[in-house]
Amino acid sequence: MIEEIEKISNSSIMRDNLDFKYYVSGTWEKSSSGKTITIKNPYNDEIVGTVQACSIEEANRVITVAKENLECWNELTQRERADILRKAATLMKEWANPLGYIMMKEIGKPLKSAISEINRTAELFEATAEAGLQQEGETIYGDTFKGFSKDKISMTYRVPLGVILCIGPFNYPFNLTGSKIAPALMAGNTVVVKPPSQGAISPLFFGLILEKAGLPPGVLNIITGKGSEIGDYLVQHPLVNMVSFTGSSETGKHIASVAGMKPLLLELGGKDAAIVLDAANLELTADIIVSGAFSYSGQRCTAVKRVLPMPGIADQLIELVKTKTLNLSIGNPEENATIGPLISSKQCDYVQGLVDDALEKGSTLVCGNKRQNNLMWPTLLDNVTTEMRIAWEEPFGPVLPFIRVKSAEEAIEISNKSEYGLQGMIFTENIDLAFNIAQELEVGTVQINGKSERGPDHFPFLGTKSSGLGTQGIKYSIEAMSRPKVIVLNLSEKGKLTKLCKYD
Repeated sequence: MIEEIEKISNSSIMRDNLDFKYYVSGTWEKSSSGKTITIKNPYNDEIVGTVQACSIEEANRVITVAKENLECWNELTQRERADILRKAATLMKEWANPLGYIMMKEIGKPLKSAISEINRTAELFEATAEAGLQQEGETIYGDTFKGFSKDKISMTYRVPLGVILCIGPFNYPFNLTGSKIAPALMAGNTVVVKPPSQGAISPLFFGLILEKAGLPPGVLNIITGKGSEIGDYLVQHPLVNMVSFTGSSETGKHIASVAGMKPLLLELGGKDAAIVLDAANLELTADIIVSGAFSYSGQRCTAVKRVLPMPGIADQLIELVKTKTLNLSIGNPEENATIGPLISSKQCDYVQGLVDDALEKGSTLVCGNKRQNNLMWPTLLDNVTTEMRIAWEEPFGPVLPFIRVKSAEEAIEISNKSEYGLQGMIFTENIDLAFNIAQELEVGTVQINGKSERGPDHFPFLGTKSSGLGTQGIKYSIEAMSRPKVIVLNLSEKGKLTKLCKYD
């Protein structure tokens, strides 16, 4: 496995199909099941490679190995852990082009964006190393409360949770897996990674990268397989101390229902609404909306998923968005087309169903509604009403509905009725009004004159309602993946120093 994987470190881009093993205790192994999962390019259906379809017995092994190596990882100092993360970041930068190429083939992301994802992950590892070195404990005297004195002293420091199960998504398979691995390791945990079935190849490279960076064997383990076969077993395993998951709200709710008392860090779906007020800069707003709605073909939890324009600017805004949308490139992700394939034909069918439902119920097609295999043309729908599915359901594809509203109050009401609460957007040059509206929106983050997005990576990132549980962002993730431990020192009379008073 190492020989096959190390081909990526040379200057040529890998173009041959690869067969990948899973990673446990520093070795690459084939599944005893004899089964594999075939990964196909969603753009042309060509086989990219195969990954192992691991069994429950192998799932138990990777978790057990992670638990057994927890103590050895904790023996390293914070500085030593940070150095390993920095070395891993250097390797990511060196291999960004070939790694990005493999990611482009397995998930259909534009090549430029895929390479950027690798580099962003390298920066995240570097920043996590720096943030981890800034973690501090505290000492508190007990004399704040009546009945206690300075004889009682609390010393608090942070300790790892244990084994962290990291489950990443298909749309950012490297970055959103790395954003779990780095803080988990920096906090002193060992890690088991379960990549998505589609998008499983690029996360496997964390095994090689961190091994070369000096990570001890067994501290990071990566198991591939079908979630339907090993997912619940991994989540429920008694040796798993925390689950960090990014994916659909449906799956996230299922994990919460079966995980028991384990801490959870869940990054789930969204239905981010852009409220456009009369005082908005429409040219700038249209640029941001198109970029936010259609980058990676809308397959982002933080994509702009509906626009709520005021009546005075709605016609002009929609015309501007239409013009810019029609200029988007469509086609081969290797040629950096903005609109590439959706991850599967099943997802295309779902998106088409939302469009058909809206048109049948009276919405107006502005542009798009064309499909070729897994390619779906960017689609704009006007006069969408709250009776249509597209007003509420997350498409995860290149379709954007405009729900015309009569007032800011109505826009707030529609935004807040969603089961999701990830992010919201307000476009206006009236900042006072923007702040007032922002305080009314039931979301984790409000973007003023900007698109909804995840990052910068040191910012807090969170969702309410069906959009997630817990707060991410580099220092926030380190804190979530560790816990305070308190030692209380009770000073005895014998141990006290006698106060000396000197009199002239």
